[in-house]
Amino acid sequence: MKENRQPRILIADELDPVAMEVFRRRGLEPEVRTGLSPEALIEAASEVDAIVVRSASKITRKVIEGAKHLRVIGRAGIGVDNIDLDAATERGIVVANTPRGNAMTTAELAIALLMGMSRHLPRADRMVRSGTWKKKLLIGTEIAGKTLGVVGLGRIGRLVAERGRGLGMKVCGHDPYLDVDCASTSVPGVELLALNELLARSDFVSLHVPLTDSTRNMISWKSLAKIKKGARLIHVSRGGVVDEEAVLDALNSGRLAGAAFDVFLEEPPPKDHPLLQRDDVLLTPHLGASSEEAQLRVAVDIAEEISTFLLDGVAQNALNAPSLPTEDRHELAPFLLLAEKLGSFLAQKIGGPIRKVEFEVAGDVTRFGVEHLRLAFLVGCLRHSLDTSVNFVNAPALARERGIFVLENSSEEADFRQGEIRVSASERTGGKTHRVRGAVFGSNPRITSIGDVHLDLPLRGPLLATRHRDLPGVLGAIGQVLGRHQVNIRRLELGPSPEGSDELAYGFLTLYEDPPQEAIDEVAQLEAIEKAQLIRL
Repeated sequence: MKENRQPRILIADELDPVAMEVFRRRGLEPEVRTGLSPEALIEAASEVDAIVVRSASKITRKVIEGAKHLRVIGRAGIGVDNIDLDAATERGIVVANTPRGNAMTTAELAIALLMGMSRHLPRADRMVRSGTWKKKLLIGTEIAGKTLGVVGLGRIGRLVAERGRGLGMKVCGHDPYLDVDCASTSVPGVELLALNELLARSDFVSLHVPLTDSTRNMISWKSLAKIKKGARLIHVSRGGVVDEEAVLDALNSGRLAGAAFDVFLEEPPPKDHPLLQRDDVLLTPHLGASSEEAQLRVAVDIAEEISTFLLDGVAQNALNAPSLPTEDRHELAPFLLLAEKLGSFLAQKIGGPIRKVEFEVAGDVTRFGVEHLRLAFLVGCLRHSLDTSVNFVNAPALARERGIFVLENSSEEADFRQGEIRVSASERTGGKTHRVRGAVFGSNPRITSIGDVHLDLPLRGPLLATRHRDLPGVLGAIGQVLGRHQVNIRRLELGPSPEGSDELAYGFLTLYEDPPQEAIDEVAQLEAIEKAQLIRL
């Protein structure tokens, strides 16, 4: 007989006490155990149905595999870097977050930093406290009538844009995944521009993009050479989006009049970091989500989310699963993971706006329909391009907003018994089409072909993809570069050139860990290599 047990909930990180009120109102009594060691967390999680965390506790594969009753993991916040999303999806465990909780607080911080820079407020405070009263050293600038450039037009970026307009600023915007010429993606009151044009026009530039391969060092020496002389930079996105040395150089040369950093590549930054020594730089310790209201919102939201899932089986903010009966969700789980990974793969491979997607599901898995798998694909595709949470509820609207047109189809005929997923995606610029297929073997999703190259690629870990001339010694040279950087190769798949053809060959190297950027650059500079790209699966 099936055990009729009250759902058990473990709260592993500090939450506002209002969360307990929400749980108790729904008839649930969580156990609060914070500050657990990794070993103690594994033990504490072994018998629970739900775990709630913020950013301190790490929900690793070991935690998930040892939790035999676990059904849902809740993150009180947006980012889920501390949760092994793949391991949860493989087990059919829902991961939910609170996408609305921190957006307003982060947007308001960006505006506060903008105004603090414009009137030298931190420096003024220090001077008065030290007994210095010299207003002439603190001549500021008005912001009304100035141009605010917002880079990244997700939830937070749009809130910043709205507030800039409310302060009488002219607002322009850029998003790597929005088409400047596509009317359907316009943001009310914001002129969409190419990045270089935005930099050349803006008096203040505020950054709100996720950290991806395409946004890493987006603000670099090259881009800062295009920026309007005397502009000010606000950085509240992710460490790594800005080349900090390039900003220092721009400040020294006068190209930038000031900069504000809430995030750094290394947090906390070292005490001898040169930006910490400057009066024209305003610094805060990653305060984006740090407000009383935000902490209250995320506590209420995650308590409501977990309670509703445990009692009603519905997860409105599930990052990795649609609302399905438990048995169906477990059976569909590896295909959901496959679809999400194929979306992630194509988004990274293309690295820019996608125009059209042809999404086909074939074989036995079609009995579940196409919709849930299509949504999983969109979640994976969009998650790399937005500063906000993407889930099964908001993915269709976000795709429409970005002009992504999806055609779906199903077929009974498949090369693999359990079923397969076939996807073609075309770029908006240039129209090039990229094709990828995947299947599930047992419970293990794998890529089975990329373009015309047949493969057997597991969907875990970083993947170094190369296009190269099919010459002797190429793979040895790649291996030598990776070896010098202490990067181990897990698996190697090749797509040789057709015999007698001048076409480039493919290489797909699954790695144990992310290689440093210097290693990727060295591989790309090898004589036979035409392109080297790191794709994180």
